[in-house]
Amino acid sequence: MLNHLVEYAKRLEDVEPGFKPKMVRWAAVFSESGEFLDVVEMGNVGAKKNPGRAFAKCPDLAQAELVGGNSPRCHFLIETAEVVALLYDKKTLERSGGTEKILGKHAFFIECLKAAERDLPVLEGITRFLATESDLSQLCVCLTEHKAAPSDKVTFQLGIGGPFVVESDAWHEWWRTFRGTLSTSKRSSSRGTTPCLVTGVSVEPAATHPKIEGLSDVGGSGVGTVLVGFDKDAFTSYGLEQSANAPMSEETANAYRAALNHLLKHQSRTLAGAKVVHWFKDKLAVEDDPLAWLVESEKQVERDANRRAAEMLSALRSGKRPDLAENRYFAMTLSGAGGRVMVRDWMEGSFEELVSNVNAWFDDLAIVHREGGRLAPEPKFLAVLGATVRELKDLPPPFVASMWRAAVRGGPFPQNALALALRRTVISIIGDDVPNHAGMGLMKAFHFRNQGGSNMSDLKPMLNEGHPAPAYHCGRLMAVLAAIQRAALGDVGAGVVQRYYAAASTTPALVLGRLVRTAQFHLGKLDAPGLVYWYEEKLSSVWGRIGDAPPRTLGLEEQSLFALGYYQQLADLRTKKPDEPAKKEEAHA
Repeated sequence: MLNHLVEYAKRLEDVEPGFKPKMVRWAAVFSESGEFLDVVEMGNVGAKKNPGRAFAKCPDLAQAELVGGNSPRCHFLIETAEVVALLYDKKTLERSGGTEKILGKHAFFIECLKAAERDLPVLEGITRFLATESDLSQLCVCLTEHKAAPSDKVTFQLGIGGPFVVESDAWHEWWRTFRGTLSTSKRSSSRGTTPCLVTGVSVEPAATHPKIEGLSDVGGSGVGTVLVGFDKDAFTSYGLEQSANAPMSEETANAYRAALNHLLKHQSRTLAGAKVVHWFKDKLAVEDDPLAWLVESEKQVERDANRRAAEMLSALRSGKRPDLAENRYFAMTLSGAGGRVMVRDWMEGSFEELVSNVNAWFDDLAIVHREGGRLAPEPKFLAVLGATVRELKDLPPPFVASMWRAAVRGGPFPQNALALALRRTVISIIGDDVPNHAGMGLMKAFHFRNQGGSNMSDLKPMLNEGHPAPAYHCGRLMAVLAAIQRAALGDVGAGVVQRYYAAASTTPALVLGRLVRTAQFHLGKLDAPGLVYWYEEKLSSVWGRIGDAPPRTLGLEEQSLFALGYYQQLADLRTKKPDEPAKKEEAHA
C-alpha cells in the first residue's frame, strides 16, 4: 500500500521534505523598499468559509522540528495572523497562560526572515517593519478592519497585484540548509541506519512522520492525523523508539503524505463517516473512470453508467483499448480515530476486473420501474446505501466499507443488507409510499450474490411468472388482490395492503386464503365481465404457482422474495390498460 502511494507521489510536481502546498487567505502587501501598503484577501472573497489561495510550494516544518529546541518555533513566510502580526485577544491569551509562546514564535519568524535576507533581499524591509512595534500595529489594525481571524494564514506580496515572495525560488536553497541546522530531540545520528520499509534502501529512519490532512470531517484531527506513529510503549518493540518501528526515510514519509493529501483533496468522496480514495497505476481520463460511474449523481452524468461499463468491458476484451489492458486500480477507505488514520479497507486489482465488477453491480441491481414497462434508473452507490436507513447519517461506517467492497470487488453484500433493505421496503409499502427502486434492486442483488441456489438464476429485473419459490408468488398474489380491491372500490384509505401486508408476508397461510375469498366480493362489484374474467384467470394462475397451500411461515430471505414478487407483479399490472382484458374477451366471443 505504502509503495503504491510513493509511486503515485512521483506524479506530483514536488514532494521534497520541508515543502508542501498551503492555502493562504491574506496577503500583506509591501513595496520593494519595505513600505507597508495594504492587506488583500485572496481566494473566494466574501464567502463565509473562504480557504484562500493555494500556493504549490511553501516552506514547512514537521511537528518534531516545530517542538524541538529550547524556544518556540513556527513556519517561514506563511504563518497565522496571530504569529505574523500579533493579532490576538489579549484577555483570552492571559486566561490560557499568557502571550509568551506567541511572542516567541513571532521572534522566530522575524529571525528566519532576517536569516534569508542574503538570498532574498526584498525581505529586508519587511523584516524591519515587523520588528518595529509601531509599524507592526498598523498591520494588526488593518487585518482587524478586514475581519481577519487570528488563525488565518498570512503571507507577503510585493505591490498590489504583484508577485508573492513565497512563489520565488530564491529562498529554496537557504531553506534546505536552514532545516538541517535545526536541533531537535528527533534528529539524532545515534539511531543508525536500517533498510527502509518501502524502498529497501538503507536509510536513517525519520523519527516521526508528517501528518495527513483532510480527515477532520470523518474523525481526524483538524491539525492533521498520523498514519505511522508510535507514541505509546505498547506500540513499540525490540527497544526501538518512535517511528524506527516502521523505518522509512524522511523522503519516503513525505512522499506518502503528499500522495494521500493530494488524493484526499482531489480524488476522495465522503461516504457516511469515512472517505474513499482511489487511483490508477497509469493516468486515466475522467470519463473512463469506472469508480466515478458508481458514485456520481444522476444530475452529473446521464443514466448510462451500465451501458458505459458494458462497452468498456467489451472494448477491453476485444483489444480495442490496449492502452488500458495493463492498468491497475488502487482504493482505500479511510477515517480518523484519536488522532490516528484508520485504514478501513485496501483494494487493488486489474482495470478489467474493476470494469467487470462495476458492470456486474449495475446488472445485479437492475429492477423494473415501479410504473412498469421499463427498467428503473441505475442506482448510484449512495442511493443504494440510502435504501437501508431512514437518513444517511444513520449509516455505520463498517457497513459502508463492506458495501463499497461489494461494489468494487464484486463480492457478497454484508449479511445485514437484506434485513435493512427489507425493513425500509415494508415501511414504504404499508405506509402507501412509493417503493424505493434501489432497495428493491438491492434485495434482488443480495439473492444473486449471497444466496445462490436455484433462486439465483430465476430472479430477473422484470416479473418472472415461472419463479420456483412459493414465497415469490405469495407476494404476487398480494399485488393482484390489491389491484382487484382498487378496481372495485377505488381509493379506500387503509386497504388490503395497509391492513394485511405485514401478516401476509410472514404467515401467508393464515391470511391469503381469507383475502382471496374476500376478493370474490370485490370482483362482483366490477361492471366489465371481461375484466372480472381476466382477474379470475390471474388469481388462478398465481395460486397454481403457490402449490397446494401457502407456506405457514416465511423467513427473512423468503420475506424479501415476497416483497419482490409483490413489487414486480404490481409493476406488471400497471403496464396493462384497464380496458385491455375486456377487449380481448369481446374478441373471443
